Amino acid sequence: PFSVGRSLKISPHSFLFLSSCMNRATAKHLIERYFQQLTEGCGNGNCTNEFCASSCDFRPLDNNAAAAKALELFKINAKLCPQPSKKEVDTSHPGSSADKSTQLDLKMSDMDLNSTKEDFSDVHFLTENALCMILSFCEEEGDYSALIRVIARVFSNAEALVKSFRKDEPNGTDNLDSFTPTDVKKHEKKREQSMENMGASSAATAAAESPHDTGDLCPVTVDIDAVRRVYDKLLSINQVEAALVNALIYLTPNIELDLDYLDVYETNPDYLNIFIIVMENHNLHSPEYLEVAMPQFCKAMSKLPVTALARLSKLWSSYDRHHIRRMMETFQQLITFTVVSNEYDAENLVNDDETVVAATQCLKVVFYASILGGDMDVEHNEEDEDDSESDELTLHELLGEERLYKKGPRIDPLEKELGVRPIDSIKPVIPFEDFVNESLNDVVEMDKDFTFFKVNAETKFSFQSCPFILNVITKNQGLYYDNRIRMYSERRLTALYSMVQGQQPNPYLKLKVRRDHIIDDALVRLEMISMENPSDLKKQLFVEFEGEQGVDEGGVSKEFFQLVLEEIFNLDIGMFTYDNDTKLFWFNSSSLETEAQYTLIGIVLGLAIYNNCILDVHFPMVVYRKLMGKKGTFLDLSDSHPALYQSLKRLLEYTGNVEEDMTLTFQISHTDLFGNPILYDLKEQGDQIPVTKENRQEFVDLYAEYILNNSVERQFRAFKKGFLMVTNESPLKYLFRPEEVELLICGSRKLDFEALEKTTEYDGGYSKDSQIIKDFWETIHSFGEEQKRLFLQFTTGTDRAPVGGLGKLKMIIAKNGSDTDRLPTSHTCFNALLLPEYSSKEKLKERLLKAITYAKGFGML
Repeated sequence: PFSVGRSLKISPHSFLFLSSCMNRATAKHLIERYFQQLTEGCGNGNCTNEFCASSCDFRPLDNNAAAAKALELFKINAKLCPQPSKKEVDTSHPGSSADKSTQLDLKMSDMDLNSTKEDFSDVHFLTENALCMILSFCEEEGDYSALIRVIARVFSNAEALVKSFRKDEPNGTDNLDSFTPTDVKKHEKKREQSMENMGASSAATAAAESPHDTGDLCPVTVDIDAVRRVYDKLLSINQVEAALVNALIYLTPNIELDLDYLDVYETNPDYLNIFIIVMENHNLHSPEYLEVAMPQFCKAMSKLPVTALARLSKLWSSYDRHHIRRMMETFQQLITFTVVSNEYDAENLVNDDETVVAATQCLKVVFYASILGGDMDVEHNEEDEDDSESDELTLHELLGEERLYKKGPRIDPLEKELGVRPIDSIKPVIPFEDFVNESLNDVVEMDKDFTFFKVNAETKFSFQSCPFILNVITKNQGLYYDNRIRMYSERRLTALYSMVQGQQPNPYLKLKVRRDHIIDDALVRLEMISMENPSDLKKQLFVEFEGEQGVDEGGVSKEFFQLVLEEIFNLDIGMFTYDNDTKLFWFNSSSLETEAQYTLIGIVLGLAIYNNCILDVHFPMVVYRKLMGKKGTFLDLSDSHPALYQSLKRLLEYTGNVEEDMTLTFQISHTDLFGNPILYDLKEQGDQIPVTKENRQEFVDLYAEYILNNSVERQFRAFKKGFLMVTNESPLKYLFRPEEVELLICGSRKLDFEALEKTTEYDGGYSKDSQIIKDFWETIHSFGEEQKRLFLQFTTGTDRAPVGGLGKLKMIIAKNGSDTDRLPTSHTCFNALLLPEYSSKEKLKERLLKAITYAKGFGML
């Protein structure tokens, strides 16, 4: 047994119950609080808590009875009163961890100290002045033990830390040499009395404005600059580091308990000061902290309510790049350190590692701080398509699968509280790529993580709830599982419907098209499906070219997509315009084609993602931003219409007389499909409104709004409609940023054939040491960029690398007979090249070039 307070005893049997709930220290801590409440009360004469000695209805207990009752109250999580008011306890901070047991523990640790005035034992919180006085005294004495004891006492006590380094304290450090420990005590007493007179809210209101204010209803009361100066002084002293580490280890279980059981932040928002002060320690990434202190700290921080996390994120967003990066690297270091120090598998998942999970949740706060502190656009949002939900039960709901297929995008609670999304970021303080942790990506089991994400989100942590930490390859695996499960689900539903209706089941999205009428056939079939049964678009695609051999196991679909795109992006059709400088397509605002044609291309893009195919599409990034819900703005013109962007930029930067020198009005002109000029008023009677220095920003914004949004509204709305027909229930919008969506659809433009060579497999008698294989790779590496793309198109059905690069492409080279005049052939479904064993390197090159240059169609030999 161990003792609590004066005479509270806990038997080993009872302690087994306690330790099953929490660790030994935190259980002891809470029971002491109950014991003190039962024996001494809370000091409030009007207390109504039946379990408090200060209540008029309370019947006094002796110590033994109080001890037993304290244990009983702990088990039922009974109500705790605020702490009694004492001279050294600030009544404006009720419900925190600074309680009698903590003070008793500190006194026990001080028993070995000399009980002289030089031990600073009456210092119960710190200011910059106080610390400088103590430090000056220790330097004079040549002994830092007194400083270390104060640091240990204050930094291990939540109440003390909450009261330390307040903004309302003067930071002058004059005449430090003449200060004594008695002066420190007087200075602290004066501050404490001031806080008691003002109260916490008044003190917070009186705090001076600083660059670190968050601008919310609860401004931060910590003097952050003072904390940084203090850490600079402390961390230059070797002996202090161990004291800070040990103090943090002692502190964190108590604050985790406070947050778990006492809702202390709601009672006192200044409790956030603890986390602000601790995170200013720029040594947190060092091994001394990573072993125990930081894992415990992250667990405690992850228990903060979302309102507190939002305040932290807003505060940190006001920091400069160096400090935001330091905090990001601290949490990343902890994640990496923990991952490489452990072994994970399908039974021992990284999702169950409390340290990794807590550090990832803390990293999320820094992630949003980086967005808030950078350039943002939270205004220009596309209107979401109406998706009215029926009151009727769906078959998914009848089968109990509604959680797998629930509609509507996920909304992160912190994102909602802050009112900002990653898509709103134009340029974050820290690049998005720096938040990806590759060590973690290597050990995440995405099949299990996907289940947690879709089904067990309330009870299990999924890293897809923090998609910023995952790379595109890992997120693509999650998307793959989501797509495949939907395909299997639609297959099951089709089978069920067929059984009920007595029809032949059709488990696939079958398209039978003629090669010379591919657009007409595809358009008619897909339009019919989209109107009659849009859910069929969620089935696995199965394409058949009329009159040609070939079972579609992926390769035929690839060729279908490629041919459709060639037709749709043909400039003679006039659906899109093409910029020879940027090599990009844009919607033709004066196109004569129907909206159905644009819906078709949207469906094709959605099907490509859904069926894991890569398309040869050349859109500017603003198209993907608009698909994800943002409108085009002036900055988006830089890659979609670079010449116009430069002209408008020069207008904004012009230092002369804009009205007289430019002679512009709010009426603009552009040419239609046939080259005829079209006039458009950006404002009513725009031809009568000159562009001046005062209104030129408005002119630029309206110009961009017209070019990127208004002029192509009809075409883009139909395009987006088709895209959402396939992806509306997908986590695509939640997991991926616009540039990552482009990578999913188009693949990577970077072709690393060295990586492809390393991952290629051989069959039919070939190996990497075969002479023809050596000649083959020498020939491939000698090709130019265009020839390499033709080879990739010939072998895999696309000239782009998949997500993750060519190293992720599993190509097979199989022997197809001895020396012959036949050309090499391929099975694009399997990324397989059938290569005869040609007699010379020259013949190999000649036959291969001919094959990749003229090949098109299925079954060609």
